[in-house]
Amino acid sequence: MQLSERQQEILRRLRDEGGTVSSNVLTNSFDVSVQTIRKDLNELSDLGLVKRVHGGITLPVQSNNLSFQNRQIINHQAKEMIARTLVDDIPEGASIFLGIGTTLEKIAEALLQHPGLTVVTNNLNAALILCGNDKVKTYLAGGRVRAADQDTMGEETTAFFRKFQVSYGIFGAGGIGENGALLDFSPEESHISRAILESCEKRILVADKRKYMRSAPVRTGLLSEVNCFYIDELPEGLDDLCRDADVKVIECSVQTGGCSQ
Repeated sequence: MQLSERQQEILRRLRDEGGTVSSNVLTNSFDVSVQTIRKDLNELSDLGLVKRVHGGITLPVQSNNLSFQNRQIINHQAKEMIARTLVDDIPEGASIFLGIGTTLEKIAEALLQHPGLTVVTNNLNAALILCGNDKVKTYLAGGRVRAADQDTMGEETTAFFRKFQVSYGIFGAGGIGENGALLDFSPEESHISRAILESCEKRILVADKRKYMRSAPVRTGLLSEVNCFYIDELPEGLDDLCRDADVKVIECSVQTGGCSQ
């Protein structure tokens, strides 16, 4: 089957917008009927080029994340806004877990001038950033170094996290499923996130809007296990999931330069 120009454009938008597009957005963008877009999406799904989900489409299930360099570039303004907003809510002298990922790296940068912190992390870049302030006590978990992701992983890493009980556990997710599942790309990543969730007083999820309905093969937990969720913009559908899970959401808008709850 030869793809139409509109179907090719749908695939381009899906890749450019982080792997998730809603049917309503496509209908409005192309100024066609709901039935026309539904037919396009069904054909793309039958070819295995997209995955149909409630309210739209996502890329087929991915077993690997994007490269670290690509993740550093994608949506970096939103990640910086999330980091600045979150750090304003962290008190002086707090103890913190910092998980993996590029958003967590931005949080480390924002925390650099925060006095009296104790930080436990397996994020190599976050640890190096925090070395810039000798008044921040940083514990770097050992384990297998993942050069492509610039972090450490493995049983030793997970066991190291479980030695601590901290005030704030800050972590990301590879994706957020349409049922509120928190997803990761490997069991090792999932084990780290579980250790963070189970060894802190306040659980803080950070993610940009592109993570919603993004697929990843390992289920780590549920939104209902999270206390606070920092995101640049809450997509339609995810707002209902957060409300049902009784999660406090802080939207950190790049457009307005502010946040809302």
